[in-house]
Amino acid sequence: MGAAMRRIQAGNALTAFGIGFTVPFLYIYVAQVRGLGSMAATSAFVAFALGALVALPFTGRVIDRRGPVPVVMGAAVAASVGALALGLSTGIVPILLSALALGAGQAVMQPALATMIVWCSTPSTRTRAFALQFFMQNLGLGIGGLVGGQIVDESRPGSFTLLFGIEAVMFLVLAAVIATVRMPQVAGISDGVAKDAMPAGGGWKRLLRHKAMVQLCVLGFVLFFACYGQFESGLAAFGTEAAGISPSTLGFALAANTGAIVVAQFVVLKLVEKRRRSRVIALVGLIWTVAWVIAGFSGLGHGSAMMAAAAFITTYALFGIGEAMLSPTLAPLVADLAPEGSVGQYNSAFALVKQMALALGPLGVPLGAGVPMLYIGIFVLVSLGIAGLALRLGRRLSPVQDNPSLARAAAEPVVVVKSAASADERVAV
Repeated sequence: MGAAMRRIQAGNALTAFGIGFTVPFLYIYVAQVRGLGSMAATSAFVAFALGALVALPFTGRVIDRRGPVPVVMGAAVAASVGALALGLSTGIVPILLSALALGAGQAVMQPALATMIVWCSTPSTRTRAFALQFFMQNLGLGIGGLVGGQIVDESRPGSFTLLFGIEAVMFLVLAAVIATVRMPQVAGISDGVAKDAMPAGGGWKRLLRHKAMVQLCVLGFVLFFACYGQFESGLAAFGTEAAGISPSTLGFALAANTGAIVVAQFVVLKLVEKRRRSRVIALVGLIWTVAWVIAGFSGLGHGSAMMAAAAFITTYALFGIGEAMLSPTLAPLVADLAPEGSVGQYNSAFALVKQMALALGPLGVPLGAGVPMLYIGIFVLVSLGIAGLALRLGRRLSPVQDNPSLARAAAEPVVVVKSAASADERVAV
């Protein structure tokens, strides 16, 4: 790993640590500490998502034209201002404006950092680079959440101001670290990966004509909606209402999810990096199908409360294993599909798809709380649909796009050996 990549990964981890300080406590902060109620807290989450949805459509073109470094630095400063303002705000309007800035800044950072990783890697190292990024993110989020939980005190608003202040500082640290990164002059995004013939046009027009990328975006939307979109909304509602899970057990389930990712990430990486990406994603769909079935068992009420809790925690752990399989698969595939000069555009489009899925995730809350078995049944079918969509995408990909290890094998050096009969034979070294 080069110096540039080390700095990118370090900045990414520190930012995740800062975000982990605040994300679990945002609802409590707005609704209870500032005394604005649940509707105001919900509006803050909406503003957070809206900031991302407004900023991302314009982010890709700026990244491709100006480079990812100034975009990351600008987004980090905007997020820092938003975080600090959120910690100091007491009224609904300042809180909504702060959440808007924080959401936009965090969202813009994602594709810009992803583009930096692409530029500083090759097809042979990219899979591990994104796996490491995901590992560091979850480790930072987990540690940040644990430390933040020891600091917060609902009776002391200043403790929450301290949390948001720490998050603001972490964003500035990211900007300072990224400012020292020396990016390569030429992005090595095409080495070893054949690109599809791209239709004429640029920006969104060209992307929407790229059938493989469109299919990947559809698949990504379903993946994010069925997993991340349900973690803190529909699945949490199902657990507390149908399965009788306590808030503390829900906390253990979230910890199990992070723990599964941290423990399994590099074990899983060895299993997936030489296999077809489409089949890895299809396997994730099957694993999540099992996870939803186990979640349904926790809500049937036929066992003890301990069995229900164990089943619910297992569900989150299985989701974590699936996420660990996706991290070295989805982001590198986006980069390999991107034509020259459009990596930022493609990363931003995929980040936008993720934000849309997260924004629509709470639609599962009424079903999870009110019609729990229907909720489980729908997401069992959705997870099976993920497997089908992944296999269908595989038919759109070139062999090397689906399995980059083929390019590494083809690039192995050869020597020429002359036999006794003076015939040349090519022997792979």
